[in-house]
Amino acid sequence: MKKIYMTFGTPDFLHKFQEENPNETMIQMLGEDTALLVHETEGETLFNQPRKYEVFDGSGQLTENGFFVFNNIPVSDEGRPVFEHRFKNRAGLIEEEPGFIAIRVLRPVDSDTYVVLTQWDDEQSFKDWQTSQSYNKAHAKRGTSEGIDHQKSIFPRSSFVTKYVGQTEH
Repeated sequence: MKKIYMTFGTPDFLHKFQEENPNETMIQMLGEDTALLVHETEGETLFNQPRKYEVFDGSGQLTENGFFVFNNIPVSDEGRPVFEHRFKNRAGLIEEEPGFIAIRVLRPVDSDTYVVLTQWDDEQSFKDWQTSQSYNKAHAKRGTSEGIDHQKSIFPRSSFVTKYVGQTEH
C-alpha cells in the first residue's frame, strides 16, 4: 500500500532534503506561512517525525507544479468505516475536470484526521471545479439527512482546508 508522509520546515532545508534523496517522490509546497514536503512511497519514510498516512484511494500522478488543496477531516474511530466506504464509492467525476492533476484520499496512521488531497494546474482550476456540476453532484447530499455531514457522531470537530503552491524554483 502506498503511503504519504509529511513534514514541515524551511524551504531551503526541505529542498536540500529533496536533493539528498533524488530517487524518492518528494514534492515541496509553500503555504501562507509554512513550507511542506510530501513523500509518497511504498516503503518507509526518511523523515524523522512525519505525519503518516495510508493512501486508500487516489488517481493521477502528483507533480511538483500546481495548486494543492488539503481538506483535513477529523473522523471518529466508529465513523472510519462509513467515511471510507463513501470515498471508495465516490463517482470519480473530479478526474474529468479541466486542470485536475491528482487526488489522494489519506487515512491517518497516528491521528484522527483524514486528508483529501487534490492537485490542480492552478487555483482557478480548483475554483472552477467548486462551481461545476460534478462538484454539485459529488456533494449533492451535503446538508440533507442522507448526507455524511448529517452524521455528526462521526465528525468530532469541523473540517478545515489548507492550500499550497508547488515549489520548484529556489
